Amino acid sequence: MSKLEVKNLNMHYGDFHVLQSVNMPIAQHEITAMIGPSGCGKSTLLRCFNRMNDLIESAKIQGEILLDEKNILVKETNLIKLRKKVGMVFQRPNPFPLSIYENVSYGPKIHGEGKKRVLLEIVQKALEDVLLWDELKDRLKDSALSLSLEQQQRLTIARLLAVQPEVLLMDEPCSALDPISTQRVEELMFQLKEKYTIVIVTHNMQQAARVSDRTGYMLLGRLVEFDETQKIFTNPKHKETEDYVTGRFG
Repeated sequence: MSKLEVKNLNMHYGDFHVLQSVNMPIAQHEITAMIGPSGCGKSTLLRCFNRMNDLIESAKIQGEILLDEKNILVKETNLIKLRKKVGMVFQRPNPFPLSIYENVSYGPKIHGEGKKRVLLEIVQKALEDVLLWDELKDRLKDSALSLSLEQQQRLTIARLLAVQPEVLLMDEPCSALDPISTQRVEELMFQLKEKYTIVIVTHNMQQAARVSDRTGYMLLGRLVEFDETQKIFTNPKHKETEDYVTGRFG
């Protein structure tokens, strides 16, 4: 079952055709990876899923992106509700310069939750989901900026989970982490996909091969190939894909 579906998506930055007739399904409770060289459009595509590209004045988009079979690109879309459903994790952790507790409770407060008991339950559940509660339950008043980079990245994921999203977008979430921390975040992704649909952009092809169920290869704004990850890496249909995954290009 598709949680998201992209249909004939085209996007321009001014005269630059950055996404060209992209079509792809994104299955529920799977990890979908987007790979390709720098500047190929994969992060731009990711930002289409919660309409962050709307913030770019020169951006023009055509086509459809269906979330639960409803087109999110129509003018009537409530962007606050959309971004609550579809959250994003960025390359570098971006915790607020607040306490650990205030970071995780921030979203629920914005959406109207004011009861301290409920907020603490939300914070605990979100930190448990990212395997941080046991480490941080006695440090909730500490600054989030005092945490390690890996803990900060987990915290930013917990901040998303606190508002009960359905889709997690991850844009190079491990690029600032060391190999051990990367492994821990990847293990976390496996656990999270039981509850959420995850789309990850990565330059690390080994990471895509390890964590994802399906993979899309993008080149110059085109989705060259989209298939089960094992097929993309062992038996791709297109020579362009084979050249990239074998290291002959990119």
